[in-house]
Amino acid sequence: MDFLPIFVNIKNRNCLVVGGGEVAARKVALLLRAGARVTVISPELGTELSEQLRRGDIVHRVEAFHPDHLDDAVLVIAATDDRSVNQQVSGAAGKLRIPVNVVDNPDLCSFIMPSIVDRSPILIAVSSGGTSPVLARLLRARLETIIPEAYGRLATYAANLRERVKLHFSHPEKRRMFWERELQGPFAEMVFAGKDQAAQDYLERSLQSEADDAPQGEVYLVGAGPGNPDLLTFRAMRLMQQADVVVYDRLVSPAILDMVRRDASRIYAGKERSNHTMSQESINDLLVRLAKEGKRVLRLKGGDPFIFGRGGEEIETLSGHGIPFQVVPGITAASGVASYAGIPLTHRDYAQSCIFVTGHLKDGSVDLDWTALARPHQTIVIYMGLLGLPVLCRQLIAHGLPATMPAAIVQQGTTHQQRVLVGSLETLPDLTVHANLTPPTLIIVGEVVKLHQKLAWFEPGSDLYADATAVDKGNIIEE
Repeated sequence: MDFLPIFVNIKNRNCLVVGGGEVAARKVALLLRAGARVTVISPELGTELSEQLRRGDIVHRVEAFHPDHLDDAVLVIAATDDRSVNQQVSGAAGKLRIPVNVVDNPDLCSFIMPSIVDRSPILIAVSSGGTSPVLARLLRARLETIIPEAYGRLATYAANLRERVKLHFSHPEKRRMFWERELQGPFAEMVFAGKDQAAQDYLERSLQSEADDAPQGEVYLVGAGPGNPDLLTFRAMRLMQQADVVVYDRLVSPAILDMVRRDASRIYAGKERSNHTMSQESINDLLVRLAKEGKRVLRLKGGDPFIFGRGGEEIETLSGHGIPFQVVPGITAASGVASYAGIPLTHRDYAQSCIFVTGHLKDGSVDLDWTALARPHQTIVIYMGLLGLPVLCRQLIAHGLPATMPAAIVQQGTTHQQRVLVGSLETLPDLTVHANLTPPTLIIVGEVVKLHQKLAWFEPGSDLYADATAVDKGNIIEE
């Protein structure tokens, strides 16, 4: 984040605009809407600013910019077509620590002007950090179409009733739950429809029927998918936005964690091989304790919580303590990562079955049903198998799979850091060592891996994926 998004109160405060053309006029209009007292510095004014001067909306000083003009200003905008003047304004404001915006020159700005969706008192600001104002404007236009004008009226209603609700509920969490329900239910629809009295009566009835008792806690066991935020389900997003506290794993990507409600408490419960921040039993007890405190707890797990995620153990504990819970499936790494690597898990010409296994057990050993795994026309997907890869490959060969059986390992699949190594059971361990792969990874073994070169469709950004050029090494493709 290059800029901190904030909203500044400039009502009845002095703001300075340097420039008298159309661009300056647009900035002046915004400042006036926010209640500022605006002084414009320019040898001459365009049509719009001249009209504002005639109405007495602005003060005009017919002169070139001088640092003395900043004496009473709390905010400055430079909107001239002369870069030397813009630089002078920026430098003078910077020395006085006055926020300054130079139109179309982000390198001279201490703040930038976003595209705005105005549903006063609701304001939504969209910014590209000055990198692409047109894109910010297009996003704003899209938001304009999906956020009704009546949201401003809804916010005003909520503000007028806020003290009434606050007096009714002594528990802050209960107040928040009440508003979340009402602002998405019949009360909001009545306001949108202009049924003001009906909306007020409905809210009063809702308040009277709601006891001022401690909120009941609940746990949301949510699958975060393989790493790409675009692969989250709608239900996962909804619960992520209403949780009071999130308990998350190491495999939950920062981009996904950033989509959780901003003021929710965050507790890291990541587990790595031989390095557990919390034992599974401690995590189970933590979920119970937080729920009993009345919290809505988001248990956020990479992939799907019921596929090597130990979600069953967690909800078994919750059920034993009578804690309400919900389970939201996520896209498991097998399907998500394989799809982004261009490797179908089944294909009528290569594999008619697929089996998921984990690469290590509780004691860290690799002891699988090798005979069941080493079957023809079957795809093997191995979770958490990076460290045990040499043993896995040796055992599969020893139990009947050919050493030339295609095999792939994918690091950080579905993300822009995705790397794919393709080789065989014989060559993949050495390829992995030379590539310095680190978790999270997924291993895929089977004839379907042959399709990778033909079906690979996902192209991570070249700046993040410097080694993306495929090198043909016979039956080995390294990406």
